[in-house]
Amino acid sequence: MFETYFPLAVMIAAATVIGVGQLVLSHLLGRKSKSPKKLIPYECGVDPVGSARERFPVKYYLIAMLFIIFDIEVVFLFPWAVVYKQLALFGFIEMAIFIFILFVGYVYIVKKGALLWE
Repeated sequence: MFETYFPLAVMIAAATVIGVGQLVLSHLLGRKSKSPKKLIPYECGVDPVGSARERFPVKYYLIAMLFIIFDIEVVFLFPWAVVYKQLALFGFIEMAIFIFILFVGYVYIVKKGALLWE
């Protein structure tokens, strides 16, 4: 059993040594110059204005969750497409039902106005 996991242990050890080694070397060999300009946050070349502790609207998270849900559901189309010929008519009907359920969910969220950004 040791022979099975030995390559994995070597890979994990090598990755850890390389990662830690790069961090230590950059800390030891890197230039250490601190200035006020280097300490401010940088985003798109524009000086930051206001607080970084800004509240996001709930609508933002709702759209993100809907995207994730529909994105994950669409992933199920790929395995179906790979074995489409073997499933024949039964597989086609099952996938049609699956897509219909997704479509009903999409129509529901559109009618509720979940995708409208105000």
